[in-house]
Amino acid sequence: MLGKLGKSLAKTMKKLARMTIVDEEVVKEVIKDIQRALIQADVNIKLVFKLSKSIEERALNEEPPKGVTPKEHIIRIVYEEMVKLVGETPKPLKIDKKPYKILFIGLQGSGKTTTIGKLSRHLQKKGLNTAIVCTDTWRPAAFDQLKQLTQKINIPVYGEPENKNPLEIANKGLEKFKDYDVIIFDTAGRHKEEKHLLEEMEQLSTAIKPDETILVIDGTIGQQAKEQARAFSQSTPVGSIIVTKLDGSAKGGGALSAVAETGAPIKFIGTGEKLEDFEVFDPERFISRLLGMGDIRSLLEKAEEIAEEQEVSEEAVDAILTGRFTLREMKSQFEMMGKMGPLQQVINMIPGLDKLPKNAPDATEEKIKKYLTIMDSMTEYELDHPEAIKHSRIKRIARGSGTRNEDVKELLKYYKVTKKAMKGLGRRNRGGPMGQLMRQFLR
Repeated sequence: MLGKLGKSLAKTMKKLARMTIVDEEVVKEVIKDIQRALIQADVNIKLVFKLSKSIEERALNEEPPKGVTPKEHIIRIVYEEMVKLVGETPKPLKIDKKPYKILFIGLQGSGKTTTIGKLSRHLQKKGLNTAIVCTDTWRPAAFDQLKQLTQKINIPVYGEPENKNPLEIANKGLEKFKDYDVIIFDTAGRHKEEKHLLEEMEQLSTAIKPDETILVIDGTIGQQAKEQARAFSQSTPVGSIIVTKLDGSAKGGGALSAVAETGAPIKFIGTGEKLEDFEVFDPERFISRLLGMGDIRSLLEKAEEIAEEQEVSEEAVDAILTGRFTLREMKSQFEMMGKMGPLQQVINMIPGLDKLPKNAPDATEEKIKKYLTIMDSMTEYELDHPEAIKHSRIKRIARGSGTRNEDVKELLKYYKVTKKAMKGLGRRNRGGPMGQLMRQFLR
Protein backbone atom coordinates (compact mmCIF):
# COMPACT_ATOMS: atom_id res chain seq x y z
CA MET A 1 0.00 0.00 0.00
CA LEU A 2 1.25 3.49 -0.97
CA GLY A 3 4.05 1.83 -2.94
CA LYS A 4 7.49 3.13 -2.05
CA LEU A 5 6.43 4.68 1.27
CA GLY A 6 5.43 1.32 2.74
CA LYS A 7 8.63 -0.35 1.51
CA SER A 8 10.84 2.45 2.86
CA LEU A 9 9.19 2.51 6.29
CA ALA A 10 9.16 -1.29 6.60
CA LYS A 11 12.87 -1.35 5.67
CA THR A 12 13.62 1.23 8.40
CA MET A 13 11.72 -0.79 11.01
CA LYS A 14 13.55 -3.98 10.03
CA LYS A 15 16.88 -2.17 10.29
CA LEU A 16 15.96 -0.95 13.76
CA ALA A 17 14.84 -4.44 14.82
CA ARG A 18 18.27 -5.83 13.85
CA MET A 19 20.18 -3.28 15.96
CA THR A 20 21.96 -4.71 19.01
CA ILE A 21 22.47 -1.33 20.69
CA VAL A 22 19.95 1.51 20.50
CA ASP A 23 21.45 4.88 21.40
CA GLU A 24 20.92 8.53 20.42
CA GLU A 25 22.83 8.05 17.16
CA VAL A 26 20.58 5.14 16.14
CA VAL A 27 17.43 7.12 17.03
CA LYS A 28 18.57 10.06 14.86
CA GLU A 29 19.40 7.70 11.97
CA VAL A 30 15.94 6.09 12.16
CA ILE A 31 14.28 9.52 12.23
CA LYS A 32 16.22 10.64 9.15
CA ASP A 33 15.07 7.52 7.27
CA ILE A 34 11.46 8.20 8.27
CA GLN A 35 11.74 11.88 7.24
CA ARG A 36 13.13 10.91 3.84
CA ALA A 37 10.37 8.36 3.22
CA LEU A 38 7.54 10.74 4.22
CA ILE A 39 8.86 13.72 2.24
CA GLN A 40 9.18 11.48 -0.85
CA ALA A 41 5.54 10.48 -0.29
CA ASP A 42 4.58 14.18 -0.45
CA VAL A 43 3.74 14.59 3.24
CA ASN A 44 3.94 18.26 4.29
CA ILE A 45 7.46 19.13 5.46
CA LYS A 46 6.26 20.99 8.58
CA LEU A 47 4.20 17.95 9.52
CA VAL A 48 7.19 15.65 8.94
CA PHE A 49 9.42 17.71 11.24
CA LYS A 50 6.71 17.92 13.89
CA LEU A 51 6.40 14.13 13.77
CA SER A 52 10.19 13.71 13.89
CA LYS A 53 10.48 15.95 16.93
CA SER A 54 7.78 13.99 18.79
CA ILE A 55 9.45 10.65 18.01
CA GLU A 56 12.90 11.93 19.04
CA GLU A 57 11.71 13.46 22.31
CA ARG A 58 9.80 10.34 23.33
CA ALA A 59 12.55 7.93 22.20
CA LEU A 60 15.27 9.75 24.15
CA ASN A 61 13.29 10.66 27.26
CA GLU A 62 10.69 7.95 27.86
CA GLU A 63 11.66 4.89 29.85
CA PRO A 64 10.57 1.63 28.17
CA PRO A 65 7.82 -0.21 30.09
CA LYS A 66 8.92 -3.20 32.13
CA GLY A 67 9.70 -6.18 29.93
CA VAL A 68 10.00 -4.10 26.73
CA THR A 69 13.40 -3.68 25.07
CA PRO A 70 14.59 -0.19 23.98
CA LYS A 71 14.22 -1.03 20.26
CA GLU A 72 10.72 -2.46 20.76
CA HIS A 73 9.85 0.73 22.65
CA ILE A 74 11.08 2.94 19.78
CA ILE A 75 9.19 0.89 17.18
CA ARG A 76 6.05 1.37 19.29
CA ILE A 77 6.68 5.14 19.52
CA VAL A 78 7.09 5.40 15.73
CA TYR A 79 3.87 3.43 15.29
CA GLU A 80 1.89 5.59 17.74
CA GLU A 81 3.12 8.89 16.30
CA MET A 82 2.41 7.72 12.72
CA VAL A 83 -1.13 6.78 13.76
CA LYS A 84 -1.63 10.33 15.08
CA LEU A 85 -0.52 11.63 11.68
CA VAL A 86 -3.46 10.06 9.83
CA GLY A 87 -6.17 10.26 12.51
CA GLU A 88 -6.10 8.19 15.65
CA THR A 89 -9.40 6.29 15.68
CA PRO A 90 -11.60 4.73 12.97
CA LYS A 91 -14.85 6.55 12.24
CA PRO A 92 -17.31 3.91 11.03
CA LEU A 93 -20.39 4.67 8.96
CA LYS A 94 -23.38 4.36 11.30
CA ILE A 95 -26.56 3.35 9.49
CA ASP A 96 -29.17 4.17 12.12
CA LYS A 97 -32.36 4.84 10.11
CA LYS A 98 -34.24 3.70 7.02
CA PRO A 99 -33.74 4.80 4.35
CA TYR A 100 -30.29 6.15 5.21
CA LYS A 101 -29.47 8.74 2.54
CA ILE A 102 -25.87 9.27 1.40
CA LEU A 103 -24.89 12.16 -0.90
CA PHE A 104 -21.64 11.72 -2.85
CA ILE A 105 -19.64 14.78 -3.94
CA GLY A 106 -16.17 15.27 -5.43
CA LEU A 107 -13.99 16.62 -8.20
CA GLN A 108 -14.44 15.32 -11.72
CA GLY A 109 -12.08 12.36 -12.20
CA SER A 110 -11.67 11.65 -8.48
CA GLY A 111 -13.08 8.13 -8.84
CA LYS A 112 -16.46 9.04 -7.36
CA THR A 113 -18.63 6.79 -9.54
CA THR A 114 -16.40 3.74 -9.02
CA THR A 115 -16.31 4.45 -5.28
CA ILE A 116 -20.11 4.48 -5.16
CA GLY A 117 -20.05 0.97 -6.64
CA LYS A 118 -17.49 -0.09 -4.01
CA LEU A 119 -19.46 1.34 -1.09
CA SER A 120 -22.65 -0.28 -2.42
CA ARG A 121 -20.89 -3.65 -2.47
CA HIS A 122 -19.49 -3.05 1.04
CA LEU A 123 -22.96 -2.25 2.41
CA GLN A 124 -24.49 -5.20 0.56
CA LYS A 125 -22.01 -7.54 2.27
CA LYS A 126 -23.17 -6.07 5.58
CA GLY A 127 -26.70 -7.22 4.72
CA LEU A 128 -28.04 -3.75 3.84
CA ASN A 129 -30.47 -3.39 0.94
CA THR A 130 -28.83 -0.61 -1.11
CA ALA A 131 -29.88 1.38 -4.17
CA ILE A 132 -28.29 4.19 -6.22
CA VAL A 133 -29.77 7.34 -7.76
CA CYS A 134 -27.70 8.98 -10.52
CA THR A 135 -28.24 12.77 -10.52
CA ASP A 136 -25.13 13.49 -12.62
CA THR A 137 -26.64 15.22 -15.65
CA TRP A 138 -23.32 16.63 -16.91
CA ARG A 139 -21.29 13.54 -17.75
CA PRO A 140 -22.96 11.64 -20.62
CA ALA A 141 -21.94 8.13 -19.54
CA ALA A 142 -22.44 8.52 -15.76
CA PHE A 143 -25.68 6.50 -15.59
CA ASP A 144 -24.37 3.75 -17.91
CA GLN A 145 -21.13 3.45 -15.92
CA LEU A 146 -23.05 3.00 -12.66
CA LYS A 147 -25.31 0.35 -14.19
CA GLN A 148 -22.33 -1.51 -15.62
CA LEU A 149 -20.53 -1.42 -12.26
CA THR A 150 -23.46 -2.71 -10.24
CA GLN A 151 -25.34 -5.10 -12.52
CA LYS A 152 -23.17 -8.08 -11.46
CA ILE A 153 -23.97 -7.51 -7.79
CA ASN A 154 -27.68 -6.80 -8.35
CA ILE A 155 -27.75 -3.25 -6.96
CA PRO A 156 -30.52 -1.19 -8.63
CA VAL A 157 -29.70 2.18 -10.20
CA TYR A 158 -32.25 4.87 -11.05
CA GLY A 159 -31.50 7.63 -13.52
CA GLU A 160 -32.89 9.54 -16.50
CA PRO A 161 -30.04 10.19 -18.96
CA GLU A 162 -32.19 12.57 -21.04
CA ASN A 163 -33.44 14.58 -18.06
CA LYS A 164 -31.25 17.59 -17.21
CA ASN A 165 -32.98 18.37 -13.92
CA PRO A 166 -31.03 16.66 -11.09
CA LEU A 167 -33.55 17.73 -8.41
CA GLU A 168 -36.39 16.05 -10.27
CA ILE A 169 -34.34 12.85 -10.71
CA ALA A 170 -33.38 12.88 -7.00
CA ASN A 171 -36.99 13.20 -5.84
CA LYS A 172 -38.18 10.41 -8.16
CA GLY A 173 -35.34 8.15 -7.02
CA LEU A 174 -36.12 8.90 -3.40
CA GLU A 175 -39.72 7.85 -3.90
CA LYS A 176 -38.77 4.74 -5.90
CA PHE A 177 -36.31 3.44 -3.28
CA LYS A 178 -38.05 4.65 -0.10
CA ASP A 179 -38.27 1.09 1.27
CA TYR A 180 -34.52 0.40 0.89
CA ASP A 181 -32.07 0.48 3.81
CA VAL A 182 -29.62 2.82 2.06
CA ILE A 183 -29.98 5.18 -0.91
CA ILE A 184 -26.78 6.58 -2.44
CA PHE A 185 -27.01 9.72 -4.58
CA ASP A 186 -24.33 10.29 -7.23
CA THR A 187 -23.73 13.93 -8.23
CA ALA A 188 -21.82 15.67 -11.02
CA GLY A 189 -18.10 16.25 -10.46
CA ARG A 190 -16.89 19.82 -10.24
CA HIS A 191 -15.70 21.40 -13.49
CA LYS A 192 -15.14 24.84 -15.04
CA GLU A 193 -18.69 26.02 -14.23
CA GLU A 194 -17.84 25.67 -10.58
CA LYS A 195 -20.19 28.28 -9.13
CA HIS A 196 -23.24 26.79 -10.85
CA LEU A 197 -22.32 23.30 -9.71
CA LEU A 198 -21.78 24.34 -6.11
CA GLU A 199 -25.25 25.91 -6.14
CA GLU A 200 -26.67 22.70 -7.63
CA MET A 201 -24.94 20.69 -4.88
CA GLU A 202 -26.50 22.90 -2.20
CA GLN A 203 -29.95 22.54 -3.80
CA LEU A 204 -29.61 18.76 -3.94
CA SER A 205 -28.50 18.66 -0.31
CA THR A 206 -31.53 20.75 0.71
CA ALA A 207 -33.93 18.55 -1.29
CA ILE A 208 -32.50 15.17 -0.28
CA LYS A 209 -31.64 16.06 3.35
CA PRO A 210 -28.82 13.47 3.40
CA ASP A 211 -27.92 11.65 6.59
CA GLU A 212 -24.31 11.57 5.40
CA THR A 213 -22.43 13.64 2.80
CA ILE A 214 -19.30 11.87 1.58
CA LEU A 215 -16.51 13.73 -0.20
CA VAL A 216 -14.33 11.64 -2.53
CA ILE A 217 -10.70 12.78 -2.74
CA ASP A 218 -8.20 11.51 -5.32
CA GLY A 219 -5.14 10.24 -3.40
CA THR A 220 -2.81 11.14 -6.27
CA ILE A 221 -3.24 14.91 -5.71
CA GLY A 222 -1.16 14.79 -2.52
CA GLN A 223 -1.12 17.84 -0.27
CA GLN A 224 -3.71 19.62 -2.46
CA ALA A 225 -6.26 17.29 -0.87
CA LYS A 226 -6.35 19.58 2.16
CA GLU A 227 -7.56 22.60 0.15
CA GLN A 228 -10.06 20.49 -1.81
CA ALA A 229 -11.57 19.16 1.41
CA ARG A 230 -11.84 22.68 2.81
CA ALA A 231 -13.37 24.11 -0.39
CA PHE A 232 -16.13 21.51 -0.47
CA SER A 233 -16.88 21.68 3.24
CA GLN A 234 -17.43 25.46 2.97
CA SER A 235 -20.31 24.96 0.52
CA THR A 236 -21.76 21.66 1.75
CA PRO A 237 -21.41 20.12 5.23
CA VAL A 238 -19.06 17.14 4.73
CA GLY A 239 -19.64 14.26 7.12
CA SER A 240 -16.83 12.01 5.95
CA ILE A 241 -14.14 11.51 3.32
CA ILE A 242 -13.09 8.61 1.11
CA VAL A 243 -9.55 8.76 -0.29
CA THR A 244 -9.20 6.85 -3.58
CA LYS A 245 -6.34 5.56 -5.76
CA LEU A 246 -4.00 4.65 -2.90
CA ASP A 247 -2.65 1.61 -4.75
CA GLY A 248 0.96 2.60 -5.33
CA SER A 249 0.34 6.37 -5.39
CA ALA A 250 3.53 8.37 -4.83
CA LYS A 251 1.49 11.13 -3.22
CA GLY A 252 -0.86 8.98 -1.15
CA GLY A 253 0.88 9.81 2.12
CA GLY A 254 0.44 13.50 1.39
CA ALA A 255 -3.26 13.12 0.65
CA LEU A 256 -4.01 11.06 3.77
CA SER A 257 -2.09 13.30 6.15
CA ALA A 258 -3.44 16.48 4.53
CA VAL A 259 -7.06 15.35 4.80
CA ALA A 260 -6.55 14.12 8.37
CA GLU A 261 -5.13 17.55 9.22
CA THR A 262 -8.45 19.19 8.28
CA GLY A 263 -10.17 17.21 11.02
CA ALA A 264 -12.66 15.65 8.57
CA PRO A 265 -12.86 11.90 9.28
CA ILE A 266 -11.52 9.53 6.63
CA LYS A 267 -13.96 6.60 6.73
CA PHE A 268 -12.89 4.48 3.76
CA ILE A 269 -9.97 4.15 1.35
CA GLY A 270 -9.82 2.79 -2.19
CA THR A 271 -6.82 0.56 -2.91
CA GLY A 272 -7.42 -0.65 -6.47
CA GLU A 273 -9.81 -0.77 -9.42
CA LYS A 274 -12.01 -3.72 -8.41
CA LEU A 275 -15.18 -3.40 -6.32
CA GLU A 276 -13.47 -5.41 -3.57
CA ASP A 277 -10.47 -3.03 -3.39
CA PHE A 278 -12.10 -0.96 -0.69
CA GLU A 279 -11.80 -0.94 3.08
CA VAL A 280 -12.83 0.84 6.24
CA PHE A 281 -10.04 3.24 7.18
CA ASP A 282 -8.59 2.14 10.49
CA PRO A 283 -5.47 4.25 11.28
CA GLU A 284 -3.91 1.58 13.50
CA ARG A 285 -4.30 -1.20 10.95
CA PHE A 286 -3.19 1.06 8.13
CA ILE A 287 0.03 2.11 9.87
CA SER A 288 0.71 -1.49 11.00
CA ARG A 289 0.79 -2.60 7.38
CA LEU A 290 2.71 0.47 6.26
CA LEU A 291 5.45 -0.29 8.80
CA GLY A 292 5.57 -3.96 7.79
CA MET A 293 3.97 -5.17 11.03
CA GLY A 294 1.18 -7.03 9.27
CA ASP A 295 -2.57 -6.90 9.82
CA ILE A 296 -3.92 -10.20 11.05
CA ARG A 297 -7.29 -8.70 11.98
CA SER A 298 -7.99 -7.69 8.37
CA LEU A 299 -6.72 -11.03 7.11
CA LEU A 300 -9.08 -12.99 9.36
CA GLU A 301 -12.03 -10.73 8.55
CA LYS A 302 -11.46 -11.34 4.84
CA ALA A 303 -11.26 -15.07 5.49
CA GLU A 304 -14.48 -15.02 7.51
CA GLU A 305 -16.33 -13.34 4.63
CA ILE A 306 -15.71 -16.32 2.38
CA ALA A 307 -15.62 -19.09 5.00
CA GLU A 308 -19.10 -20.34 4.15
CA GLU A 309 -18.28 -20.54 0.45
CA GLN A 310 -15.11 -22.61 0.72
CA GLU A 311 -13.95 -25.16 3.27
CA VAL A 312 -10.37 -26.32 3.80
CA SER A 313 -9.83 -29.51 5.78
CA GLU A 314 -7.71 -29.77 8.94
CA GLU A 315 -5.32 -31.99 6.94
CA ALA A 316 -4.89 -29.26 4.31
CA VAL A 317 -4.13 -26.67 6.98
CA ASP A 318 -1.52 -28.97 8.55
CA ALA A 319 -0.04 -29.65 5.13
CA ILE A 320 0.43 -25.93 4.46
CA LEU A 321 1.84 -25.11 7.90
CA THR A 322 4.32 -28.01 7.85
CA GLY A 323 5.55 -27.45 4.29
CA ARG A 324 3.72 -30.49 2.88
CA PHE A 325 2.27 -28.06 0.39
CA THR A 326 1.29 -29.68 -2.91
CA LEU A 327 -0.15 -28.27 -6.12
CA ARG A 328 -3.56 -29.39 -4.87
CA GLU A 329 -3.34 -27.00 -1.87
CA MET A 330 -2.01 -24.24 -4.09
CA LYS A 331 -4.87 -24.74 -6.54
CA SER A 332 -7.33 -24.42 -3.67
CA GLN A 333 -5.63 -21.21 -2.50
CA PHE A 334 -5.66 -19.78 -6.04
CA GLU A 335 -9.41 -20.37 -6.20
CA MET A 336 -9.81 -18.58 -2.86
CA MET A 337 -7.56 -15.73 -3.97
CA GLY A 338 -10.12 -14.39 -6.40
CA LYS A 339 -12.18 -13.45 -3.34
CA MET A 340 -9.34 -12.56 -0.94
CA GLY A 341 -7.24 -10.42 -3.29
CA PRO A 342 -3.71 -10.90 -4.70
CA LEU A 343 -1.41 -13.29 -2.82
CA GLN A 344 1.13 -10.54 -2.13
CA GLN A 345 -1.59 -8.39 -0.56
CA VAL A 346 -2.63 -11.28 1.69
CA ILE A 347 0.96 -12.09 2.62
CA ASN A 348 1.64 -8.42 3.47
CA MET A 349 -0.91 -8.80 6.26
CA ILE A 350 1.10 -11.61 7.89
CA PRO A 351 3.77 -10.39 10.33
CA GLY A 352 7.18 -11.95 9.72
CA LEU A 353 6.43 -13.13 6.18
CA ASP A 354 6.16 -9.73 4.47
CA LYS A 355 6.62 -10.94 0.92
CA LEU A 356 7.38 -13.89 -1.30
CA PRO A 357 11.00 -14.40 -2.38
CA LYS A 358 12.10 -11.98 -5.11
CA ASN A 359 12.45 -14.77 -7.66
CA ALA A 360 8.74 -15.68 -7.41
CA PRO A 361 6.83 -14.88 -10.63
CA ASP A 362 4.21 -12.18 -10.19
CA ALA A 363 0.80 -13.79 -9.57
CA THR A 364 -1.43 -11.42 -11.47
CA GLU A 365 -5.11 -12.24 -11.92
CA GLU A 366 -4.46 -13.17 -15.54
CA LYS A 367 -1.64 -15.54 -14.59
CA ILE A 368 -3.67 -17.15 -11.84
CA LYS A 369 -6.39 -17.99 -14.40
CA LYS A 370 -3.71 -19.50 -16.64
CA TYR A 371 -2.20 -21.46 -13.73
CA LEU A 372 -5.64 -22.88 -12.84
CA THR A 373 -6.15 -23.96 -16.46
CA ILE A 374 -2.76 -25.69 -16.40
CA MET A 375 -3.57 -27.49 -13.13
CA ASP A 376 -6.92 -28.63 -14.55
CA SER A 377 -4.88 -30.56 -17.14
CA MET A 378 -2.87 -32.41 -14.48
CA THR A 379 -3.65 -35.86 -13.16
CA GLU A 380 -4.57 -36.47 -9.53
CA TYR A 381 -1.13 -38.00 -9.02
CA GLU A 382 0.62 -34.92 -10.43
CA LEU A 383 -1.33 -32.55 -8.19
CA ASP A 384 -0.26 -34.56 -5.15
CA HIS A 385 3.32 -35.20 -6.37
CA PRO A 386 4.61 -32.07 -8.17
CA GLU A 387 8.17 -33.43 -8.05
CA ALA A 388 7.14 -36.09 -10.58
CA ILE A 389 6.39 -33.49 -13.26
CA LYS A 390 9.37 -33.72 -15.62
CA HIS A 391 9.90 -33.13 -19.36
CA SER A 392 7.35 -35.54 -20.88
CA ARG A 393 4.66 -34.62 -18.35
CA ILE A 394 5.31 -30.89 -18.90
CA LYS A 395 4.77 -31.32 -22.66
CA ARG A 396 1.53 -33.29 -22.12
CA ILE A 397 0.17 -30.76 -19.59
CA ALA A 398 1.02 -27.84 -21.90
CA ARG A 399 -0.77 -29.49 -24.85
CA GLY A 400 -3.80 -30.35 -22.74
CA SER A 401 -4.14 -26.81 -21.34
CA GLY A 402 -3.38 -24.98 -24.60
CA THR A 403 -0.32 -23.30 -23.05
CA ARG A 404 3.44 -23.37 -23.63
CA ASN A 405 6.01 -25.57 -21.90
CA GLU A 406 7.47 -22.34 -20.42
CA ASP A 407 4.10 -21.56 -18.78
CA VAL A 408 4.03 -24.93 -17.04
CA LYS A 409 7.64 -24.45 -15.88
CA GLU A 410 6.75 -20.99 -14.55
CA LEU A 411 3.87 -22.46 -12.54
CA LEU A 412 6.20 -25.07 -11.07
CA LYS A 413 8.71 -22.37 -10.15
CA TYR A 414 5.97 -20.35 -8.49
CA TYR A 415 4.90 -23.45 -6.57
CA LYS A 416 8.44 -24.09 -5.30
CA VAL A 417 9.06 -20.58 -3.95
CA THR A 418 5.56 -20.41 -2.44
CA LYS A 419 6.09 -23.76 -0.72
CA LYS A 420 9.39 -22.48 0.68
CA ALA A 421 7.71 -19.33 2.05
CA MET A 422 4.83 -21.32 3.57
CA LYS A 423 7.27 -23.78 5.12
CA GLY A 424 9.20 -20.93 6.73
CA LEU A 425 6.01 -19.45 8.13
CA GLY A 426 4.82 -22.80 9.44
CA ARG A 427 8.18 -23.65 11.03
CA ARG A 428 8.18 -20.37 12.95
CA ASN A 429 4.54 -20.31 13.95
CA ARG A 430 2.91 -23.71 13.77
CA GLY A 431 2.63 -24.27 17.50
CA GLY A 432 2.15 -20.67 18.60
CA PRO A 433 -0.62 -18.09 18.44
CA MET A 434 0.37 -17.10 14.91
CA GLY A 435 -0.17 -20.69 13.84
CA GLN A 436 -3.66 -20.60 15.36
CA LEU A 437 -4.44 -17.42 13.43
CA MET A 438 -3.15 -18.96 10.21
CA ARG A 439 -5.31 -22.03 10.81
CA GLN A 440 -8.38 -19.81 11.04
CA PHE A 441 -7.37 -18.00 7.87
CA LEU A 442 -6.60 -21.11 5.85
CA ARG A 443 -9.70 -22.89 7.04
